[in-house]
Amino acid sequence: MKIKISVQPQDFDMGAEVDKIRNHSASVGGIVAFCGLCRSEGGRLSALEIEHYPGMAEKRIKQIVDDASTRWSLEGVTVIHRFGTIKVGEQIVLVVTASPHRREAFDAANFIMDFLKTEAPFWKKEHLRDGTPQNWVEAKATDEHTKVRWQKKSGQSKK
Repeated sequence: MKIKISVQPQDFDMGAEVDKIRNHSASVGGIVAFCGLCRSEGGRLSALEIEHYPGMAEKRIKQIVDDASTRWSLEGVTVIHRFGTIKVGEQIVLVVTASPHRREAFDAANFIMDFLKTEAPFWKKEHLRDGTPQNWVEAKATDEHTKVRWQKKSGQSKK
């Protein structure tokens, strides 16, 4: 399985990343790509400031990808997460999964994204349009609740 994990300040080319996985193996039957963007939160935000622990973030992402690969037959996974100041409309995160079958690619991408949101060491600070100082964003209970669904799905693993 081909794995690419990158935590970087610069933007990424989603199409190029999908092409790299598509061309990696003739066994690929389905590719799922998810790209998370910085949203305006109803016009309140101008940007997000994202920080991480270098080395620790990549290690935790690799553990999440390894866990996904024990559950589903995957030919390739790419995870790119940006840090720094990211303006509204810019890309933050990319998860690409490739598998012989579409369902596995979809499930693995959802699983990886759910665990990135709750377990990867990233912190976000909102920059408001009106310039009001803002605190770091608290974790959402809904993200933790969403992650729990994977604990109930043990019958769908490949092993």
